[in-house]
Amino acid sequence: MADECFRHPRLAAVYDALDPDRADLEPYLRMAEESGARRVLDIGCGTGVFALSLAERGVEVVGADPAAASLDVARGKPGSERVRWIHGDATTLPPLTADLATMTGNAAQAVVDPEDWRRTLRGAREALRPGGRFVFETRIPARRAWEEWNRGATHTVTHVPGVGAVDSWADLLDVSGPLVTFRWTYVFAADGQVLTSDSTLRFREREEVEAELVAQGYAVEDVRDAPDRPGREFVFVARRPRTAG
Repeated sequence: MADECFRHPRLAAVYDALDPDRADLEPYLRMAEESGARRVLDIGCGTGVFALSLAERGVEVVGADPAAASLDVARGKPGSERVRWIHGDATTLPPLTADLATMTGNAAQAVVDPEDWRRTLRGAREALRPGGRFVFETRIPARRAWEEWNRGATHTVTHVPGVGAVDSWADLLDVSGPLVTFRWTYVFAADGQVLTSDSTLRFREREEVEAELVAQGYAVEDVRDAPDRPGREFVFVARRPRTAG
């Protein structure tokens, strides 16, 4: 199930304004262009920023997300008619033949259950044509990103047109092995409403991810550094083999 920040209509409506810097998407756009991908599946597309950027470039895009409120925001944006929007995740996709499948924004970490992760990998693989690539990112556990998830480091006040000021900050709730739970709090100055969104992420080691990709039928082509966050994330590039062998 998607987190409240993606499912709640009021939070989904301000999501882009609260996270306006999407420089993390540039490497994915370049990869789609350099590989000549004409059909892209964006898993966990959220409010559609990446999917719409691809569509503007003439790419045929399918955007899938389990949060209906986020998809409603995506559908309300200019150019949204160019994208096929699917309410669901990688385990509920119709038959597709994508050249490239992506999970941006560390969406892969939100799949915390091991069996759900295996099913997600299989679903993405089935949606690719033979030879198609699956690209996604995860934070490097050793960098302990959660140590920065506190009010002092994350508090901001964002003035959203038509909405007013929104205070937001994160609080770390729990670290249990590879699972990290934290809470975002949002305060709407216009009426004082306070909304919260709890999230749990799984931090996977590189070897663990590579082994699971191979187990689910991928060939691991590369494990890269995230250009916009050097030393902080793994970017996995896996391919569906052209033949069963």
